[in-house]
Amino acid sequence: MNNKLEDLKHYITEIDDGGKIIILDTGAIIGPESSAMLQALHSRSTGGLENHLKILAEKGSENFMKNFYVGYGHKSIGDCGSTSIFIEGVSLLVAKAIQDWPLYSGQESSTRYIDFQVQPFKNPINTIEGKEILETWRKFYSESMEETKQSLKKRFPRDETENENIYNKAINARAFDTLRGFLPAGATTNLAWHTNLRQAADKIMILRHSPMKEVRNVAKAIEETLKKAYPNSFNHEIFSTTEEYNKYWMETDYYYHNPNCSKFEMTNNSINTNLLKKDILEKRPLKTELPKYLSEAGTIQFEFTLDFGSFRDLQRHRSVSQRMPLLTTEIGFEDWYLDELPSEIKLKAETLLKLQSEKINNLKISKEAKQYYIPMGYKISNRLTGGLPGIVYIAELRATHFVHPTLRSVAKMIADKLSETFGKNGLILHIEKEMDRFDIKRGEHDIVLK
Repeated sequence: MNNKLEDLKHYITEIDDGGKIIILDTGAIIGPESSAMLQALHSRSTGGLENHLKILAEKGSENFMKNFYVGYGHKSIGDCGSTSIFIEGVSLLVAKAIQDWPLYSGQESSTRYIDFQVQPFKNPINTIEGKEILETWRKFYSESMEETKQSLKKRFPRDETENENIYNKAINARAFDTLRGFLPAGATTNLAWHTNLRQAADKIMILRHSPMKEVRNVAKAIEETLKKAYPNSFNHEIFSTTEEYNKYWMETDYYYHNPNCSKFEMTNNSINTNLLKKDILEKRPLKTELPKYLSEAGTIQFEFTLDFGSFRDLQRHRSVSQRMPLLTTEIGFEDWYLDELPSEIKLKAETLLKLQSEKINNLKISKEAKQYYIPMGYKISNRLTGGLPGIVYIAELRATHFVHPTLRSVAKMIADKLSETFGKNGLILHIEKEMDRFDIKRGEHDIVLK
């Protein structure tokens, strides 16, 4: 088996301001374009797969994709071929921009498993002032880690029946979850994006008009790499009117920011309860989702504050719509991150936050660029909208003791509001009773090669 990148068919593009895009051809026998062609032929002929394979062997997929998917605009053909894009060395902000897509599938590096003592931080203004702000955050993170771990061990001593290795992993995870609040959003990460050809083209069309230069550079690099890998599927005609419109709304209305956002509020409820059958709501067992058709009853909307670190986890849910928030210092820093620290380190952190906030706000740069220097513990205003099945799924999944406490708290408030609003209609939620216990099983939540 090949185990080196150079032994596998792959395509690489360097991103202008650092990082790279890699597309790995995992379909060595039948690639995405050929797969799309075969499925399209199925829609026009009853000849069967073997007959379609003969046509593929004789004619190839190149002209087919060029003519029918790109040329004639049969966009559904692009849904039939998929690819995996590996995006390396980009900021956490870029990862969120790529994941801001209803059909995103993929994975992002966890802050629990990255060594931020050496991880590069993006400094988009490329000044000494910017670098000093970033490195000050890194210094605090690194110097506070060991003492935070020891403090956690005193608060949550290991039971003699518990595996020491798993216990230590759980302590480490809690320490990383605490100190991530002081990591700047300009910290770099890696992510993978598994997408079909159509969705890749549609998403790039939006990303290339981002208010952030780094996102635009990444979009350009992804498109260049896709053209190398699938030259017949990524030469769509560009319409100036569409480009101008996307540029306009991305520049004027992409970010959602409400500095007066309440801690938690249900801001809209358009659910038609006549469309909710009581027995369907009552009989749903544990670990089972509500039927998707219940979304026809309408939507619910919540607004709440949440630290950017936990927003990263919540944003990955595709069952609801969420606006991309603007990260600022206006709404304040999440107290949980401070309260988890040993007393002396907490005092240092409070002083640090005040000094760093002043330096960030004195930078003569755009509000979008300032995000790189603001740590993930600062709160954003979040607006979340969805049907009952999607909202219930998030509430139950994120209100467990394995979830970061700041997100768990919001999920519990959502669950309580759902019970209050729809309990009379038969809605039963399966929520843990013990919300704040420390469980060493968190130490088992790792991916380890054996």
